[in-house]
Amino acid sequence: MKIKHSFGERLFDVINNIIMLLVAFVMIYPLYYVVVASFSNASEFVSHKGMLWAPLSPNILAYQLAFKNPMLLRGYANTIFIVVVGVLVNLILTVIGAYFLSRKEVKLQKPIMILIIITMFFSGGMIPFYFSVRDLGLENTHWALIFPAAINTFNLIIMKTAFLGVPESLTESANLDGAGHIRILLNIVLPVTKSSLAVIGLYYAVEHWSSWFNAMLFLKDREKYPLQLILREILIQNNMTEMADGGDVAGRAFISETIKYAIIVISTAPILCVYPFLQKYFTKGVMIGAVKG
Repeated sequence: MKIKHSFGERLFDVINNIIMLLVAFVMIYPLYYVVVASFSNASEFVSHKGMLWAPLSPNILAYQLAFKNPMLLRGYANTIFIVVVGVLVNLILTVIGAYFLSRKEVKLQKPIMILIIITMFFSGGMIPFYFSVRDLGLENTHWALIFPAAINTFNLIIMKTAFLGVPESLTESANLDGAGHIRILLNIVLPVTKSSLAVIGLYYAVEHWSSWFNAMLFLKDREKYPLQLILREILIQNNMTEMADGGDVAGRAFISETIKYAIIVISTAPILCVYPFLQKYFTKGVMIGAVKG
């Protein structure tokens, strides 16, 4: 039977849809504006006022000039190394820690968990953090961006909660068959909780991709800068006129504006491309940590 909705219900649906469309527009339009501006003619874009719906005299000059900057490609290579190695370290240590905390036979589990949760609210501060990294010999290396952020407490809790959701009958039967903790973790627990693993992997990847503060704090050689620190240097310090070679000063100033947007697209597009492949895991993985916490 077709369910009849009252006038109030239909009105609520209409208003709700309008509000959600407005929210979606507010979120999507800035991204759309950046992409459109990056393909626009520089002089026309600078003189344009108001909202921008289509590229002005479309061209790819801003991208051509942006990729002429050798530091941009070097930053890409550094960031890819940090993301790939960092996510592997993050996942391995987070999975081991979460599995340990999810086992009922672990003694003093609650005190250990309390000590871990305290780190979400309190820290030693920036100066002790810097001295610790420096004294470990990690300063001016990419490992200073990987090891200090090896485990995120929030992601550890999500993974622990997911492991607690694995039926005990599965692990008990494997244990009776002679399987050890490593075999149980790799062959039973992880396949069952792969959605949560994909979600925290995405969290870690975005965190590494977007991070710039630790790089600014610990890296001294510009050759080791990640992409986001190069982007910060270009955008905040207005270090774009050297890429916009040729032409008069006004022309270089105009093209530097579109180069800003091109670099934002270049630095953002790769991580956005990862989302569609993990979307099917995202909602399930997050809800596991939310419902059973």
